[in-house]
Amino acid sequence: MTDIANLRGTKVMVIDDSNTIRRSAEIFLVQAGCQVVLAEDGFDALAKIADHQPDIIFCDIMMPRLDGYQTCALIKKNPRFRGTPVIMLSSKDGLFDRARGRMVGSDQYLTKPFTKDSLLQTVASFAPQGVQ
Repeated sequence: MTDIANLRGTKVMVIDDSNTIRRSAEIFLVQAGCQVVLAEDGFDALAKIADHQPDIIFCDIMMPRLDGYQTCALIKKNPRFRGTPVIMLSSKDGLFDRARGRMVGSDQYLTKPFTKDSLLQTVASFAPQGVQ
C-alpha cells in the first residue's frame, strides 16, 4: 500500500478535453497537497510541459487535434521528459487501448470515471519519493 499522505508538493499535469474531468482531478489532487497543471489538449500540454516540468502526467486518449497516444509519444521522445510517468486516461477499458498506450511509452492506464482513491493511489505509486 503506497502512502497517499505523502503526496504534498508532487506536481501533476492533467491533460483532458473534458472540463469536468480536469476539474474533478484538480479537486482530488489539490486536496491531497499536489500542485496541479491543467491542459485541455495535447498542444496545450506540450506548450506548458517545459515550463512546469510535472512529476507525473495524466493524459486522456480521446482528444481533438492531438490524441493521447500522439501526445504521450511526443512527451516520451523528448529526452528531458522521457522518464516522466505518463498515465493514459480512457473511458474504454480495452486491451487494444492498453497495448497501444504501452507502445507509445505510457506507464499505466486508468479507466474513467476514476475515483479519488484510484487517482491518488496512481499518483502515489509514481510520485518521486521525499517530495517536499
